[in-house]
Amino acid sequence: MDPKDADCRICSISENVEMQERQKLPEIIITSKDDEPQESSVPQPPQEVNTILPIPPRLRPKPNPLNLNKTKANDDPYWRTHNIGWRLVRRRNLFLRRQRLNDCALTVGIFGVVLMVMETELSWSVYSKSSVYSLALKSIISVTTVILVGLIIAYHCCEVQLYTHDIGAEDWRIGMTTERVTLIVLELVAVAIHPYPMGLTAYFQENKAQPTLSETELEIVLALPMFLRLYLLGRAMMLHSRLFTDTASRSIGALNKIHFNTRFVCKTLMTNYPGTVLMIFSVSLWIVAAWGLHVWRGTSNYMEALWMVSVTFLSIGYGDVVPHTYCGRSICLLTGIMGAGCTVLVVAVVARKLELTRAEKHVHNFMMDSHITKRIKIAAANVLRETWLIYKHAKLPSQKDQTRVRDHQRKLLLAIHQ
Repeated sequence: MDPKDADCRICSISENVEMQERQKLPEIIITSKDDEPQESSVPQPPQEVNTILPIPPRLRPKPNPLNLNKTKANDDPYWRTHNIGWRLVRRRNLFLRRQRLNDCALTVGIFGVVLMVMETELSWSVYSKSSVYSLALKSIISVTTVILVGLIIAYHCCEVQLYTHDIGAEDWRIGMTTERVTLIVLELVAVAIHPYPMGLTAYFQENKAQPTLSETELEIVLALPMFLRLYLLGRAMMLHSRLFTDTASRSIGALNKIHFNTRFVCKTLMTNYPGTVLMIFSVSLWIVAAWGLHVWRGTSNYMEALWMVSVTFLSIGYGDVVPHTYCGRSICLLTGIMGAGCTVLVVAVVARKLELTRAEKHVHNFMMDSHITKRIKIAAANVLRETWLIYKHAKLPSQKDQTRVRDHQRKLLLAIHQ
């Protein structure tokens, strides 16, 4: 055999072996990012396969529980309204809304009171009651009163919503109790009283007749109750108080069955700042009562009315200035009653301030106990001494002296009863 043929045969055999080994190895393909589009990491929903045979249950895709919960929250209103997070957020929003409504009502109410005082003072000295300026101011007062009534109604609607939300009721009429309805009606009546523009129709009819005395008195009667709107200040103090807005304090109060209302907030302020609260209340009462007395008397000076209110408030009553109208006398009577109440509060505050604190009481009791113990020891020593001296001067033959015996007997009785 030719050696060249043998070599060719060996080469062909080796090539066949290499081809078989290459076919057995796995194929590895290396591509770049630009060769084919990048697959999204988000799992795609399974594509529908148009097959005649049904898909087995174990191979069917399972629904996502998160999507089911979202669908339930969006579709089921009961689940949405009874979620704890949703209820807490809604309760917080109702709290803030009630606070804003009361702030707006307080601002509108004080603005109406200021306009009323300006109109009354200007109508006495600058222009008459039938002038266009007086009618314009009274019209603005009427508009502010309507706005205030609307804000009060919105406030109570928000309060009823908050009440029904807290008790978990669905119908708002459950919160409309007889007491609540009565208080709402009284509040609306109190804020609705104002001096309306009486001569507005006559002004448009070009009737320049001056208002009569009865109309002027009626305007004053309607103007004085506008100071009742200042009760909104106490409600604002309650809603902005730290005790009312703090969740921890409200939780502790709920556990102890304490209602966080205006009375509780006033008590805490009176406990913490008694002098400041009494001073602000007394000065405000003096100013309002003096202005009302000045308006009713008409010709009196404001400082003179303030002097009469102050002496009436302090229950002095010099008698140099006296009211002549029934309304003025009523104002003085109410001022005297409030002055007596404030005097009692001042006495209570001063008495409480003069009391010893707990630490001071402990120190005082310890010192008194030490002093009493010392006095008892001294009295016992005096008894023993006087007893010995009585025995000495009465029994010993060399020391007998009846005068000294009687003297020591008196000292013995004093030591016993000391």
